[in-house]
Amino acid sequence: MSHRFTTKSQTSYIRNIIISLVVFLVIFLFFWMGLTSIQKKVDAEGIQTLQTAVTRSVTRCYAEEGSYPESLDYLKEHYGLHYDESKYFVDYQPIGSNIMPDITIMRKGGN
Repeated sequence: MSHRFTTKSQTSYIRNIIISLVVFLVIFLFFWMGLTSIQKKVDAEGIQTLQTAVTRSVTRCYAEEGSYPESLDYLKEHYGLHYDESKYFVDYQPIGSNIMPDITIMRKGGN
């Protein structure tokens, strides 16, 4: 009889370890998914913030000087535009002195 109870105890022990591992993995998976979701939102907000900053600098230049800037470097030098160039790519295409330039912002790194 005692042999029978020992076998159940070992089976119960292994089952408890497996259940604990499964619960841990499920919690870890939810945590990972949450972090990934938050990171995507932060990246999208960073791009939107940079888009707003560039547009405001371009508009301010047009209001003060009567024409849109010819390059992004002009905005950096004269209007204090700063951003992390290792993180974002800004494509600034001037169309004309009185036409709003085409501004495209993308995150570098393929993410």
